[in-house]
Amino acid sequence: MAKTALCIGINDYPGTGSDLAGCVNDANDWARALTARGFVVETLLDAQARGKAMREAIRAIVSSAAKGDTVVIQYSGHGSFVPDTNGDESDGTDECLCPHDINTRGPITDDELYELLSAKAPGVKLVMLSDSCHSGTVARFNPITTPPSTRGAHAPQRTVRFLAPQTFLPRKQLAKLGISRGMRRASSPGRHAALLMSGCQDTEYSYDAFFEGRPNGAFSFVALRELEALKKGATYADWFTRIRKVLPSQQYPQRPNLFGTATMKGWKVLA
Repeated sequence: MAKTALCIGINDYPGTGSDLAGCVNDANDWARALTARGFVVETLLDAQARGKAMREAIRAIVSSAAKGDTVVIQYSGHGSFVPDTNGDESDGTDECLCPHDINTRGPITDDELYELLSAKAPGVKLVMLSDSCHSGTVARFNPITTPPSTRGAHAPQRTVRFLAPQTFLPRKQLAKLGISRGMRRASSPGRHAALLMSGCQDTEYSYDAFFEGRPNGAFSFVALRELEALKKGATYADWFTRIRKVLPSQQYPQRPNLFGTATMKGWKVLA
């Protein structure tokens, strides 16, 4: 039974004025953790993660997997939303991932990602880890229990991993979005084609953060830390429970989401 992974991290978004800091670190950190657990890992970082390359890499890793194999696709970068074109979203928008060249080539929508992931063979365990956000309304929750951000006069500032649609959408498409999005139950990119663990609900922000002077996604940092503390044989539901004891927090008010069937949530972590 083969174990393969694709780790994508994008800090650099040319032409948007919305670069990030921790996404490449996230991808490299996930790649190390997955390699240590027996995965063969491919990475796409910054300019390598153009839309065409992302699609081709996802298609290749999914199509090459056979029954009994485990595939992990990890993404850290901006998320956003675009007008829904097929009427399958109650609020009229599709969530999307933002490739390096989104400003010239556009996003990868949840509908498109669903088609890519649905091509998997029966019996393949497909897991997606997404540290991005798809929209946002921010609230305050419990005190942070992660290491503090760097302090001082010139301390780096946390930012959100959300790219406003007006950054890359033509005016005609932008007009279709209206003034605001409706609140709805999360249905993040990938749906039930894969088990999805994401950094926030689809009505929240995921944060690009700093821990002990090093940039990381808040979700990636916490998820990887809790991964190391898991007992042998732990399930994704167990892992998620540990993550949700830390996030949301006052400093990072995002609620990670575990989206999939009960069977998927009961899979053993990275097995």
